[in-house]
Order: sequence, then C-alpha cells, then structure tokens
Amino acid sequence: MSAVNDTKFQSAVFFLTGILGLEDVHVWISIPFCLIYFTSILGNSLILFIIKTDPNLHEPMYIFISMLAITDLGLTISTLPTTLGIFWFNSREISHNACFAQLFFISSLSFTESSVLSSMAFDRFVAICNPLRYASILTPARVAKMGLVSLLRGVVLILPLPILLKQYQYCHANILSHSYCLPQEVMRMACSDITVNIIGGLFVTVSSVGLDFLLILLSYVKILKTVLSIASHTERLKALNTCISHICIVLLFYMPSISLSVIYRLRKSFSPLVEIVMGHVYLLVPPLMNPIVYSLKTKAIRARIIRLFVK
Repeated sequence: MSAVNDTKFQSAVFFLTGILGLEDVHVWISIPFCLIYFTSILGNSLILFIIKTDPNLHEPMYIFISMLAITDLGLTISTLPTTLGIFWFNSREISHNACFAQLFFISSLSFTESSVLSSMAFDRFVAICNPLRYASILTPARVAKMGLVSLLRGVVLILPLPILLKQYQYCHANILSHSYCLPQEVMRMACSDITVNIIGGLFVTVSSVGLDFLLILLSYVKILKTVLSIASHTERLKALNTCISHICIVLLFYMPSISLSVIYRLRKSFSPLVEIVMGHVYLLVPPLMNPIVYSLKTKAIRARIIRLFVK
C-alpha cells in the first residue's frame, strides 16, 4: 500500500534541481543569479523605456529591438521564481500544471524570439540591399503585423505540447535536472509512449527555429553580396557595422540552444553539471547580454542612455 501511495505522490509533482553537488552553498550561488536577473530586467526595461519615450527611435529597427526586449523580460520572469525558490528555500516541488505552464511560456517565448531575430535580419536586408524602398516596405503597420505573427506562431506551435503532456502518466522518479521545466526533460518522465511528441517536437523545431536560422543566413548572404559590390571601403564598413549588433545577438541565442540540443542527444557523453550549466546559459545569457550589446553597439540608444544619466 505504501508503494502505491508513493507512486501516486511522485506522479503528482516534479522535483526541480539546483546545482548538483553544491547544495550546501546554494545561498551563495544565488547572489550571481540575482545579479543576472536584476541586470536583465533593468537592462531590458531601460531599452523599452528609451525607445518608447524617444520619438526619433520609433523606427522599424528599434521597434524590433523593443520586441526582443519584451520577449527577454518574459523569459527572465518565467524562470526566476523556481530558480531562486530552490537557491533560497530549497523549494524543489512543482505541480504538473505549474510545470506545464512554465515550459509553455519558456518554449513559446523562445520560438517568438527566434522569429523576431529573423524579422530583424529582414530589416537589415532591406536597409542595405534596398534602402530606397525601406520606408515603403517596413511600414509601422507591417512591422506590427510581423511582431504579432511572431507571437502567435510561438503560441500556436507550442500550445499542443502542454495539452499532450497533461494526458500522460508519470511514474518515474520525476526528478528534473534543471531549476525550471523544459519539454525534453518532462517527456522523459512519462510512462507512456512519447514517440508522437518526439517526432512532433522535432518537426515543429525544424520548421520554425530551423527555418528562422536559414532565413537569417540567406539574408546575410544577400547582405554580404551587396556590401562587397560597394566601391568605397568606408561605406562597406559602415554598412557592415549596422549588422554587428544583430549578428552578436543571433550567436548568443542560437549557439546555447544548439549546444543544449546536442547535450540532450549525447547526454551520456557529458557530465550532469555541463547539462545544468548549459541550460542556465541558454535561458539567462541572451536576456542579460542583448540590452548590453545594443547599448554598446547602437549609437542612438547609447547616446540616449548617456543623456538619461548624465545631465
């Protein structure tokens, strides 16, 4: 009877994990995590404030940057409660519904960010390859529609996932290896056959994030071809310099994502600590670095920040 009750209890919740082997110093580890969360929220909020209050920044490129900042704020807030809950209070239990809700927000916002990055690549493509038609192609209404489509695509593609996961029975140890819920891990906890989820998840990822990455590559191939045709060396550098920030952001987003996917598929070749660290890099580094990169590399935003704090 006890075994039955234990199974029922285990199937009612998942158990999150902090940093394996360092449980005794979780309170100290929480300090850099708090700084990262605080900097991410402050930095992205500052970017949004500057773009909203400066009419000169109400242009397509800056509107896309504000969309990126909103997405990063969502990702940061999605993981903050469970992560700090483990480090401060050793609060490891999370109900199935709360876990499914968290993985929905993390996944849908990640897909949305990928789509926004693709839209930003298109923005740079039009600005460099077809500058005379830039204003007529990227109108405010069209930019708003692109942002709305990015959000809806992320929601629609991920919405079936928590619904399917809710139908499964979970009879394993239910111990997740991160301080938040990721779809790949939760699926492994199911007793049922998850082949449909695996195939569906792979198809959705390739057809969305994979397609976004391909479109970004194609955009930069076209951009590079156009830039190399410019006669003036100074003008070539000027054109390329407008893309540096976006290239950095793309690398910060896709490299951890690809690395984490590789680790999940070859997890026997990596230590659990590597998986945990890469999981945190995947979700914490882009929201932290995006506002820093744009503050340093985008002249208009940098100048506005300086005017805001140095009067």
